[in-house]
Amino acid sequence: MNDETPLIDGSITVTKKASDRLKGVMSSEGKDGFALRMGVEGGGCSGMTYKMSFDDKQGEFDKVFESNGLKVYCDLKSWLYVKDITVDFSDDMLNGGFKISNPNAERTCGCGTSFSV
Repeated sequence: MNDETPLIDGSITVTKKASDRLKGVMSSEGKDGFALRMGVEGGGCSGMTYKMSFDDKQGEFDKVFESNGLKVYCDLKSWLYVKDITVDFSDDMLNGGFKISNPNAERTCGCGTSFSV
């Protein structure tokens, strides 16, 4: 291993469909060039809920990724729970919206917005 080898173990993947949708929302809100901030907080049916927001300021200890042309920030505390997730988007009339696939989750709720590890 040399000094230039990144020490990031895992990633956050945003599918092309989700990236396109997020970029469209950012544009409509006047937030072009912002990053997607992924995080978690306590609550929800299963104990923890996902947080998604737009941010133009990278934190000192943030993990930073790029997926399908979208920059993604994640704080270190949340990283323990969201590493290797995939964010997708579905425009299905009944079950549409952003969907998060989390290999770290031991249990998820029926609506898919909360999880436990």
